[in-house]
Amino acid sequence: MRVGVGVDAHALVEGVPLVLGGVEVDSSRGLAGHSDGDVICHALIDAVLGAAGLGDIGSLFPSGAEEWEGASSLDLLERAYAQVRDVGFELVNADCVLVGEEPRIAPLRGAMQTRLAEALGVETGLVNVRATTTDGLGFTGRGEGLAAVAVALLA
Repeated sequence: MRVGVGVDAHALVEGVPLVLGGVEVDSSRGLAGHSDGDVICHALIDAVLGAAGLGDIGSLFPSGAEEWEGASSLDLLERAYAQVRDVGFELVNADCVLVGEEPRIAPLRGAMQTRLAEALGVETGLVNVRATTTDGLGFTGRGEGLAAVAVALLA
């Protein structure tokens, strides 16, 4: 058994779609990023890669590479997890936490879990998504951006 932790954060900006856990969220602001900026996917990618000892998201998908500009983070997750499986690991479970005051994700949680699990090719029940606030503290509390933390257990 191997455990990995991933963390990601991006600024909120006007004029781009907000994508979280592979689901487009109704919002006037989205996350700035080279890909679609999905902090939940990015944290999960780092968690599975870390557990397998395969580096991090930046080593596989450099932010300066044109081929990843505007890429779907679900596609990046699928590609990263394929490498994890290639070295002999399988996901036991993953837990993802969005950090921010808004948006409220409870109505979208099931869709996020489904999209992430589909990208990994696992049962939906193996991927959990939840959220927390910082009670107004820090950049997430001021609504300047969102962060995510994910942990993955591999066997």
